Amino acid sequence: MLKVEKIHHIAVICADYERSKQFYCHTLGFQLLAEHYRAERQSWKADLAINGNYQIELFSFPHPPARPTQPEACGLRHLAFSVRDLDLAVTQLAAAGVKYEAIRVDPYTEKRFTFFNDPDGLPLELYEESE
Repeated sequence: MLKVEKIHHIAVICADYERSKQFYCHTLGFQLLAEHYRAERQSWKADLAINGNYQIELFSFPHPPARPTQPEACGLRHLAFSVRDLDLAVTQLAAAGVKYEAIRVDPYTEKRFTFFNDPDGLPLELYEESE
């Protein structure tokens, strides 16, 4: 059996690189570790981190196809991010003009969560966890 240690990163393709970089860095608080323009692909690649941990590769490509359905397409359903204070987090989302679903409670863990979308409609989740 293959011994996977951890998830290294998640790759996200966006339609508007600057808009998505702004969203992930300024709205969600990711740190931009590195940024490269790949001329042969007409593509940007950014490495983003949370608390110093490399998490997301943000890519741009000319004319990427749209997500086929929302959110139950085959493949990756959504990305979930931990927060300590969900009420504060949704207040900050709202202040940034990001719409989010009503806060719900996970029936299995009894933790609160909500869903929202990135600029390209990728489903994202905030999941409240205490230390």
